Amino acid sequence: MRNPFKKLTSRYPFLKFIGNRYVLVLFFFAIWMFFLDNTSYFEHRMLNKQLDELEDNKKYYQDEIRKDQQNIKLLKNPDQIEKYAREKYYMKRDSEDIYIIEFEEDAIPDEEDTKSI
Repeated sequence: MRNPFKKLTSRYPFLKFIGNRYVLVLFFFAIWMFFLDNTSYFEHRMLNKQLDELEDNKKYYQDEIRKDQQNIKLLKNPDQIEKYAREKYYMKRDSEDIYIIEFEEDAIPDEEDTKSI
């Protein structure tokens, strides 16, 4: 009886190349490295995506730190502290009155207003 692999290789010559043991080992090695190993290609892609997100976060927080440092420098001046307290916390002197003016387009709609919409 003739070997079935030789019968197939005579009909399809490209199977000789695939049947080579070195090609098979290389094929299984490539599959192992791409899909099964802990340091696979897909694992590296996921880790690179996480690294990019972390670098974006780092840049954002560094910018925020710079802004806060500038605000701290400004707040060392007593006049700036007073201005900040008046704007942010609506603080006032004893002899002053504060009036907060809200415009209609800035106001939050009431429940009754949202029901009619």
